[in-house]
Amino acid sequence: MKRLYFGTDGVRGLYGSVTMNEDFAWRLGAAAAAWLRAKGQAPGGLVLIGRDTRASGASLAQALADGLAHGGCAPASLEILPTPAVSRAVRTRQAALGVVVTASHNPATDNGIKFFGPAGMKLTDDEEAAIEALLPAKRTDPTVHRLKAADGISDYLYAMEGVLHGKLTGWKIVLDTANGATVHTSSAVLRDHQAKVIAIGAEPDGLNINAGVGSEHPEAMCAAVRQHGARLGIAHDGDGDRCVLCDEHGDVLDGDEILTILALQALKQGQLVKKILVVTVQSNLGVEAAVTAAGGRVLRTAVGDRYVIERMLAEGATLGGESSGHVICADVSPTGDGLVAALKVIAVMLATGRPLSELRKVLVKFPQQSVALKVREKKPLEALPTLPAAIKAVETELGAQGRVLVRYSGTEAKLRLLVEGPTAAIVQAALDKLVAAARAELEVM
Repeated sequence: MKRLYFGTDGVRGLYGSVTMNEDFAWRLGAAAAAWLRAKGQAPGGLVLIGRDTRASGASLAQALADGLAHGGCAPASLEILPTPAVSRAVRTRQAALGVVVTASHNPATDNGIKFFGPAGMKLTDDEEAAIEALLPAKRTDPTVHRLKAADGISDYLYAMEGVLHGKLTGWKIVLDTANGATVHTSSAVLRDHQAKVIAIGAEPDGLNINAGVGSEHPEAMCAAVRQHGARLGIAHDGDGDRCVLCDEHGDVLDGDEILTILALQALKQGQLVKKILVVTVQSNLGVEAAVTAAGGRVLRTAVGDRYVIERMLAEGATLGGESSGHVICADVSPTGDGLVAALKVIAVMLATGRPLSELRKVLVKFPQQSVALKVREKKPLEALPTLPAAIKAVETELGAQGRVLVRYSGTEAKLRLLVEGPTAAIVQAALDKLVAAARAELEVM
């Protein structure tokens, strides 16, 4: 079923726009309640609502809750909480549904809404389309309901205690929480393990989430690691479902490097279930080379952590993720969790006695270049007169030594182009050709 509003990670957009305002949030809540009723959910089903630190989050969450209550649900507020903690709360409290009001790594001017089913997993494309089909034309009930508070942080912190065994006494760790939802959770867990935490991006004011900090801006973390002589750095995005790391030299590790480190350690210990690592089409070819050489298999999906999770479930795999830093460790959580990923890597450091600068060497990346072009309109790529031919020509030139990926972002008005190949010069030349073709046919802003 075709979706009009939902993208790769829920509904997302500029706050105040037609599809991201209080009226739309109410309508979406009412539609979700109607969808639950159609599935046979009894009246009064618990729906847990969490949010990140954006100034627009509280009013959107209230409107969403009012729509849910209008439809017969019992909404409860988890307040500011990381997305993976909301997922866990839905499971442990046996809620009918979970909702997070967040735009993840986007700036504070944006916001979004994403849903989680009773198992703590994001809804499928078809489920989101079914909710859209029940969307009322307008808000019909002005009632503002008093939201009951619910605790989601306690269970989450308790669960995190079991991810890492051992103390981090003497470890300096730079933690960048992006002025977002992880500002209290990640630091608490690391300090509980006796680490000395140097916190940045830890003063949210509603307007500074992801502003020059967090996983989209790791340079702040890297500089702090070098300044303080830290063992590593951890940078979350605004809602905490992903992270990037940096080693003791201040050099960034992306999701591909994190996944390869975890996969190879699990293979070595005989703990990589089915010997499978699930990644997306965005991941570097070097991941496949490293994991295959170690006796494992790499399977690819479309871009989006929920597609990774769906494939993991289908294959019975327990490790997967994206180069952007979404890492799913299904033995702990059925959704991406930046803190879990960081703790798992720290566990490898403890087990091997090796620093991150050494561990990262397990992945030798193919030369890769990518660019994101902001476009006014997402015209169907297959309908463009010359870009498809340019893509095919570059693919022919690269042959088996490289690959091309051209796609629209599922959450922003951007065309993403990626090229991998045998040398940096060949890759750059190929990317330049594709960018020129795209600029000639699309209105690039």
